[in-house]
Amino acid sequence: MLNSIALIGGTHGNETSGIQLIRNWQKSGLPERFSSLNVTCDFANPAAMDANVRFLDEDLNRQFTAERLAADNPAREAVLAKSLNERFGPKGNAATDFFIDIHNTTSHMGATLIVLEADEFNTKLARFVKDVMPEANILVEDEKDYASHGYLCTVGKKGVMIEVGAQPQGVLREDVYQLTQTMAEAILDFCVAWNTDSNSMDSLPACEAFRLGYEVKFPLDENGVRKAMIHHSIQDQDFTPLLPGAPVFRGFDGSDYVWEDDKETYPHFINEAAYFKLDVAFATADRIEF
Repeated sequence: MLNSIALIGGTHGNETSGIQLIRNWQKSGLPERFSSLNVTCDFANPAAMDANVRFLDEDLNRQFTAERLAADNPAREAVLAKSLNERFGPKGNAATDFFIDIHNTTSHMGATLIVLEADEFNTKLARFVKDVMPEANILVEDEKDYASHGYLCTVGKKGVMIEVGAQPQGVLREDVYQLTQTMAEAILDFCVAWNTDSNSMDSLPACEAFRLGYEVKFPLDENGVRKAMIHHSIQDQDFTPLLPGAPVFRGFDGSDYVWEDDKETYPHFINEAAYFKLDVAFATADRIEF
């Protein structure tokens, strides 16, 4: 039974779809069909929102490991993380049954549901969302156990992220906003169904999903300076198969760097602006049934 649900925007202050959706629902209330749910709609990092930046000192969405929550760190997001953990958690013994955190990406990922576990709850959620929203992508990040993730949503007993793009940082696109609202409502519809009769979803078929692999960095020279950019053939092709031998990067000298793995992968977060300073070009994934 999901007795308490947190629906949160503004974990990153320049990801505006979730911020606007929460503002609208705070003003007008949730749609009537969700009246049976106990949902808290709120913002995670209002100061970053006011500044229209991802974060002020450190990424809030990496603060929620046990080690970081216990550390004496004066960074504003580290201090804020402790407060959010007290309010919605504490992590590992949470007052919040289900935490839904809304994000945007500059990558062309469409509406992506990120789940962190392959248990019954998350499997049924993924299948439900995919059934009512066929255009959705399901990304499974279970490469580590749930508690080891540093994501804000893990302060809840269960937690997921909505990731929708492509949208530039700090602006609002109507099509991306509509996808965000549609996915948020699909998840809340699932919550109603779960609370009413979770067995009713046993007949949902397995769905296509993508299991996170690893990060791929931009090519760097001996001085750590970037030598190439994303090749045009994979730009905006998130979750499209990248085949062995296909171009991945275009060097500034005009040469191409090809995918040298011996199997295909499904890149995502391609050319994500927030990861640019980390030299992360994209993440890989395997296509699975979930």
